[in-house]
Formats: sequence, C-alpha cells, structure tokens
Amino acid sequence: MAARIEPQALTRRFEEEAVEALLAGYQPLPGVHDELVDAEGHVRPHWSSLLAALSEMGVDEVNRRFQATDRHLYRSGVFYRVYDDPNGGERPWPISHLPLVIDATEWRALERGLIQRAQMMEAVLADLYGPANLMRSGALPAAAVAGSPDFLRPMVGVDPRGGSFLKVYAADIGRGPDGRWWVLSDRTQSPSGAGYALENRLAIARALPDLARSLNVMRLAGYFQAMRAGLTKLDRSGEGRVGLLTPGPLNETYFEHAYLARYLGFVLLEGDDLTVRDNVVYVRTVAGLKRVDVLLRRLDADYADPLELNPQSRLGVPGLMQAIRSGGVAVANAIGAGVAEAPALMGFLPRIGAHVLGEEPILPNIATWWCGQEAERERVLDEFDDLVIAPAFQRTLPGVLDEGPVIGADLDKARRAAVEAAIRTRGVDIVGQEAVRLSTMPVWRNGRLEPRPFILRIFVAAGENGWTVMPGGFCRVSDSQDARAVTMQGGGRSADVWVLDAAPVEPTTLLPSPGNVEIKRQTGPLPSRAADNFFWLGRYVERAEGTLRLLRTLAGRLSSTAEGGGASVAKLLDLLQAWGAAPDDVTRAKPVRHVLAAMSRRDLPGALPHLIEAARQTASVIRDRLSPDAWRTLADLALMLAEPVPAASAEPDAYERTDRALRSLAAFSGLASENMNRLAGWRFLDLGRRIERGIATCRFARTLGEAPTAGTLDVLLELCDSQITYRSRYVMVESRAPVLDLVLLDPVNPRSLAFQIDALVHHLDVLPGHLGDEPPPPEERLAARLAASMKAFDATEFDDERLHEVETQLMELSNDIAERYFIHRQPVDTPWDLMA
Repeated sequence: MAARIEPQALTRRFEEEAVEALLAGYQPLPGVHDELVDAEGHVRPHWSSLLAALSEMGVDEVNRRFQATDRHLYRSGVFYRVYDDPNGGERPWPISHLPLVIDATEWRALERGLIQRAQMMEAVLADLYGPANLMRSGALPAAAVAGSPDFLRPMVGVDPRGGSFLKVYAADIGRGPDGRWWVLSDRTQSPSGAGYALENRLAIARALPDLARSLNVMRLAGYFQAMRAGLTKLDRSGEGRVGLLTPGPLNETYFEHAYLARYLGFVLLEGDDLTVRDNVVYVRTVAGLKRVDVLLRRLDADYADPLELNPQSRLGVPGLMQAIRSGGVAVANAIGAGVAEAPALMGFLPRIGAHVLGEEPILPNIATWWCGQEAERERVLDEFDDLVIAPAFQRTLPGVLDEGPVIGADLDKARRAAVEAAIRTRGVDIVGQEAVRLSTMPVWRNGRLEPRPFILRIFVAAGENGWTVMPGGFCRVSDSQDARAVTMQGGGRSADVWVLDAAPVEPTTLLPSPGNVEIKRQTGPLPSRAADNFFWLGRYVERAEGTLRLLRTLAGRLSSTAEGGGASVAKLLDLLQAWGAAPDDVTRAKPVRHVLAAMSRRDLPGALPHLIEAARQTASVIRDRLSPDAWRTLADLALMLAEPVPAASAEPDAYERTDRALRSLAAFSGLASENMNRLAGWRFLDLGRRIERGIATCRFARTLGEAPTAGTLDVLLELCDSQITYRSRYVMVESRAPVLDLVLLDPVNPRSLAFQIDALVHHLDVLPGHLGDEPPPPEERLAARLAASMKAFDATEFDDERLHEVETQLMELSNDIAERYFIHRQPVDTPWDLMA
C-alpha cells in the first residue's frame, strides 16, 4: 500500500514547485551578494512568503496587478522631473514592483548603526560651526572643510534653534559581496525620497494588500509622526504654522514636496511667498502677513538668502540668515548642514566618529582617500584603475569630471591623462573611493524575476524622544545589471522596502488622539501664490470648457451641413480663430481642419492641448490643496485628448470626443463644487471661472447675437447651454431679444453674464481683508459698476460696443484682483486682451 501523504505536506510541495517555476532562469550575478537567494541558490527565508504568494497568483494576475499600479501612479500625478529633457522633463514615477524585503534581526542592527551615524554627523556639524576642535586638533584638515561650497561662513557661531543642526538625516547604503552593509554617502542638506517611499508603500499595498498585512510589514507613519513632532516642537509663536520651503515646481522632486506638505499638514511655500520683517519670517496671504516660525527646508542652503549667500538666487528669502541668527525662525535642516555630505570628509569620518562618540562606527563607510593629502594622493594615482574617481565636494567638477564620478579603468588615454593631471595640480577637489560591487534584488521583468543592483536610502528623524529610523526606505534599482546606473535621473526605478516584524504590527496614524482634538473650521490663511494659482486654474479650466463647446457645436454643424457651408459655421470659425484655437492659414474650404488643429496642436494658445496642459501645470503648484480625484480628472482629460482622431471620420469622432471631454470637465466642476470647503481657495477658483465665463459669453453674444442670421441664435443658446431653458419659456423660434435676455441678463440662469457678475460681487464681498467700514477697493467698485449695468439696460441695448466694454471691464477686474491679492504686482496679460 502506498504511503499516505499529509495534506499539509502536499500543500508545501505544491508551493515549493510553484516557487521553483517562478525562479526558473533567475541567475544571480557572479561575485555579488544576492538578496533573494544564498550562495547555494536557496531562497532566503524572509523572501519565501512573498514568492509563494506571487506563484499562487500566476504570471497573468501578477502582471495585471502591477499594470494597475502603474496606471494608479500616473493618474495620481506621481512624477519626477528630468533636467535638460527636451520633452519637458516631467515623467511618470518609475516603480519597481517587487519590494526589497529585510528581516527584523538585520533591521535592528541597521537601525542602531544609522542612529549612531546621525549622532556623529550632528556632532561634526556642531563642531565645524562652533569651536572647530576637529580642525584645531588636526583630525580634520581645514581645506577639506573650507573647500566645500556648502560650508557657509554666515552660520559660524550660530546656535540653531532647538540646539541641533539636523532634524532629518539620511544615508545611502549598499551591501558588499561579503554581505555587510556599507554607507555609500550621507545626506544632510535636505534629504529627499521620504515622500516617494510613502507613495511606493501605498502603491504596492494596493497591488498586494493581503500580503503586506500577513507578513507583518512595519508601518512608515511612526517615522513621519516623530518627524512632525520634532518640527512642531520648535514653534515658539504658538500659532503652530510650519512651512515646507520648496524651490518650486521645476524642481525634480516637487511632487514629493507637495505630497509631504499635504501629508504632514504643513504649508507648502516658495521663497516669493515669504518676507522678513524685524527678523521674523512671514508668509504673504490673502489676509495679510502671517508668521511662520518653522521651515522644513527642501531648498539647497546656498539659495536660501540672496543677501548673504548666493546673490543670484531667485528662490530664497532676503534676510532669512539674519532671522535665523536672531532666533526669529527655525530652519531644518540648518543652513550649512550640507557640508557634511562632502565625499572629502568621508575618509576622515571613521576616526572622527571614534573621537566624538567614544566608540567605533557600527556601519562602516566605503574607503575614501582625499587627494588634498600627499600620501592619499599618491595612493589614488597608484591604484587609479581600481578606484572610483569623484569630485570631493559636489556632484561634478567642471573641466575634469563634468559628468560626476568615473571608474579609473573606464577612461580612455586622453581623459585618464587629464584626470591624473588634475589630481596632481588640484587634488583638494578630488577623492578616490573604493569601487563597490552592489548586491542585487529581484525585479519583475516580462513575467519573470531578474537580479538588479540597488542602493537603499534610509531616513532618520530627530523627534521629541530621540532619533527615529524609518522602518523602510527609498530603494533605487538599476534598470540594467550595471550598478553605476542606480539613479532616477539615469533611468533607474524605485522600490518599496518591507521590514518584517516577528509580531503583528499595530496601526499607526498621524491623526491626533480623540481626546486631544481642538475643533477647527479653518485651514489657515491662504498664501497669495496659492490664491493666484487657484484663480488661474479656474480660468484655464473654464477656457478649455468654452473651447470644447465651440468645437462640439462646430463638429455638430459640420456633420449636418455641406462642407464649409452655413452662416453659423462661418461665425464659429471666426470665433475659433479669434480664440487662438486654430491657425489663420487653414482654408475655410476645409473647416474640419480647424477642429483637428484645435484638438491636437500644442503651439496654439487657445487649442485644447495647450489649455489642459496649462491647467495641469497650474494645478501641480497647488497639489497639496487639491483632492486626488480632481487631479486625476485633469490627467484623464489629457489622456483622452492625446488619442488620435481618425481622418476618415473626423466630424463624428470629434463631436463624440469633445462631448466626453466636456463631461470630464463637468466632473472637475462637480468635485470643486461639492468637495471643496467654501474658503478662500474655492473662492479664487470660482472667481477665475466666473471672469472667464463672463468674457466668453460676451464674445459669443458679440459674434452671434449682433445682426443674427439663420441658425446663429440657436448656436448662441447651445454655446451658453441654455437651449432647454429657452424652449421651456418660449414656444417659438429663436428671437434676438429673448435670447440675449436669457444669456446676458437673466439672474437665475447660471450661464448668463449677469449671474457671473453677481457671483463675482459676492465673492469679493466676503474675501479676507474686506473691511465694511472703509471705502471699497478698486475691484469691488468695478464689480459694483458691472452689476449695476446689468440692471440698467435691457437686452436690445447690448450692442457690440457695450458688450466690448463689459469684456474690457472684466479683464480690468482680473488685473485689480491680481494687484490686491497676489504676489505679482504687474498687470496680468491674457490671450483675451489680443481678441478685443
């Protein structure tokens, strides 16, 4: 009789066979440590559950889930910017779908080593900007510090508020062939990647939700909780206002800045948002100046203050250094902290660590030789082929290492001679470093696993109770087997990091405990720059809607009219060209070409691609204040319009496409109407929309209502979405007076000109800074005159001249609003001004 096989054993055997099938063809790179399998080819224990789950899903299901993750990231607007990219530089976030898995025992050792290294870096910075004992004793050459452009003399002798230079520290680490972790570089300037690490976690948790819970993956929220607590503790004003200082939307990691500001509850600020008065930093808001007591800096320190640091900076805040010295503001990390990132210091850190901490470093860093010393310089020249030759202080060394670090053996004869000469003549600017063979982790490629080199960045935050290490990190994975390509700018990818705990992980949240919640109905004053962008987002969205209505109406008329025929078609073409949505050189004999141009050309200021991209760019600046659904609506609209229009069915396809796009914009309007609190941000968004809609209505009425011909009044009703209302009131064909009354003067028609002006008057009356006992400002007086004109005339008196006057006044009102509430004081020029 055959031996009986237990069900559990049978299940294990099936799982093992499925894992073996998944590992088929997986070949670890020779001479490097592999995270997935050991030297005998066995799967490491902490990876087995993940592989078993993937095997159970099957290749098709895994591919489906990972593709859904990519779509989620794109539709959520997760991106990074590639500098010097001729295509605009903004690229979807490239995620490597498999997480890096680290077991609890190994993680505890890493945690201890990183906390120790953060303490060492803090001690080094305190000494460099304080007593300078390291340089006085000879433990650290003065040239290795003073040669760095990140050593900022205005900070010498300054005691940062809170007593520490570092609030956030990060280390890039890699594992060598022997299995040991090594510090590859330190990040003390303004470490980036924590926000992307959080987004990676959310994205992969959507793809593998049950697995993330069952494996006891440690949560990241505790790290951000400690980080936020450490920063808010620095607030002395009692207002609790913490700002995240960003270089702006052109920075490569701007998405992360906006994402973190929203997640942590901080105010996203640019340098132009801030001003210094009496050594105190204030943010310009629509309600006046409001104090900011703490700044989380994501701006390189040299650009922080054009008065005392880089005078060419347009990103910083004049007077910020004096405010720091006087204690008027806390900046994290401290200005000048970036000096500790210099590779020149890395060769001295092991000895310095033992000196300042009284113990040997737990985590070693890669061997580094600064060529500013004779013995080290000669060693680098002797071992040139085996070393990485790198700039000593910055990412590049112009004229020598223009593209950054290089491996000596990879240089041709001419470049080798040039670099060797530079080492001899300007060795202070160059280091030699050990070439590390990075370990590999599995990635999912074409339905199978492949090994790829990676670098792991782990973050440490100074909180109220000491240092807290993020139980995870920002893992960058090479797209090739070349370990030198592990950068996001160079085409690498990013992976989530799962640290497995032995016990179930308790939920962690950044929300306050129920007993300590202070009731609030305001989110704080709106920065002027944010108000500016809300206003223009409203204008761009409404302008896109007007263009879509024009195109849908034109496409509908072309489908039912002989090509090029009909007075209404001719007037619509006039509008489209005046709108800037179609080129003047397109023949009137082929009006469908106008439609195609307006739907596809990016070089026309009134065409849909240009308007939707302008809306997305404007929305990206206020990402921290927009709902994810609103952002996804704009992203979906851009994707829809990017689809090619078949030439054979241009008219019907264009009609269907514009109709779908209008529904998408209606969804955006609905989200703004139903989901946004009726605070200043919503009011400026609606102000922009009302001004734009009013201008468009005037333009439509001037073109189609003056001396109307057959069908033009019906077109006017269609463009103003008022056909149903007109038909329900008047059982008659279109007549000029009732049509103009409905689209211009009817106060209950949400598409009428009068309705837009009444809404403008109401918004201006309740905006912050409105003082009822003082004479009204210019924008309120102008809005009141417009409202009065709507009541003083009947529809037949609105001829071309009067409608043109109302258009002009609406554009003046836009300028007056900008002058009063926004940062930029010059008049705002718009394409509408060219259409008058």
